[in-house]
Amino acid sequence: MRLRFKAVTTDGKVNKGIVEAKDIGEVVSYLRGKNMIPIQVVKEQKRNFTLPFLNRVTSNDVILFTRQLSSMLASGLTVMKSLQILKNQISNEAFIEVLNAIITDVEEGKSLAAAIAKHPDTFSPIYISIVKAGESAGLLDKVLLRLADNLEKQQKLKGTVKGALMYPAIVIILMIGVMAIMMIVVLPQLTGLYGNLGVSLPITTQIVIGMSNFFSTFWPIILVASVTIGIFYRRWSKTLDGKTIIDKLMLKLPVFGKLISQDILAEFSRTLGLLVGTGSLVVDSLLETADTTGNIHYKNAIIDVSHQVEKGVSIGEAMSFHPLFPPLLVQLVRIGEETGKIDETLAKASEYFEREVDQTVRTLTTAMEPFIMIVLGVAVAFLIMAVITPIYSLISSIQ
Repeated sequence: MRLRFKAVTTDGKVNKGIVEAKDIGEVVSYLRGKNMIPIQVVKEQKRNFTLPFLNRVTSNDVILFTRQLSSMLASGLTVMKSLQILKNQISNEAFIEVLNAIITDVEEGKSLAAAIAKHPDTFSPIYISIVKAGESAGLLDKVLLRLADNLEKQQKLKGTVKGALMYPAIVIILMIGVMAIMMIVVLPQLTGLYGNLGVSLPITTQIVIGMSNFFSTFWPIILVASVTIGIFYRRWSKTLDGKTIIDKLMLKLPVFGKLISQDILAEFSRTLGLLVGTGSLVVDSLLETADTTGNIHYKNAIIDVSHQVEKGVSIGEAMSFHPLFPPLLVQLVRIGEETGKIDETLAKASEYFEREVDQTVRTLTTAMEPFIMIVLGVAVAFLIMAVITPIYSLISSIQ
């Protein structure tokens, strides 16, 4: 079980942390073995009424931690001393708990890679592999610096893609919300008014009223059906068949499919180049990179490339058999293999695809704004015609 302790060192410094132990006595013995006097040892209580997104380790926390740890190691500090200093500089409680556990493991003689491997929710498998390679090569500070740069680029790219998708998503959600309010609340009241006045209704008004009556009558069934379909889709999307179909459709979407492919290729090139550059085996690097794509078709293609490389085929040759990899990337990989600088050519490929993502996002945003305005204009005009036309006809008949 997890036990939270508070102890005092021989020089009077208060130390707090969390350890895994069978009972309190084991923690007390552990603290005394570290020349610390235990003050309090209690079982960690689960926090209630805490929103998950307010108590978690963010990507910004990991990036800052990686960069600062690299700087401290480069200045000559030990891993243990650097971790202790960083713990006192961090304000995120969730990250402090993670660092306490890492410090405890490092104190017991475990490597930094082995310590952070116990926290997969905070550190990705790629992160752990790169740290392990850096420790083995004795270049942990330099490897961490490259890793921090890689994480920043990854975060920037994701932010660019999310920003491009956020605007149309918000507009569509608001449009659906307004339409629902009109259909369920406003139009039923106008329907009664039109009926009392005995006005002949145009076809647009009849369509809107029919839709309004349908939604007003069957909205509980629609709500239940929507939730049921959502649950079914979520479960189905996690199956192999579901992932295969969905990921294929995502890659074939107009404009968005190209954007998704460019994003995957940029991430693949950057991560593979970083792993190879730190001294990891090519086959192992490919297998680890395959899990970062987020698309089962790219994952299967990369795994197949790793199998071909294991049989003695070059990376560029193996990639050429898969149309998911564009000729430019294949050619850059071949050049990197011939010159022995595949990590550098992959970094250049990553920069190229990142520029392509930026360009696609700008084009998409520019083209989508007028399209959304046209759709909104047509929807609003249709509703106005449906609502105003009967009233205008009534006024005309009175005059």
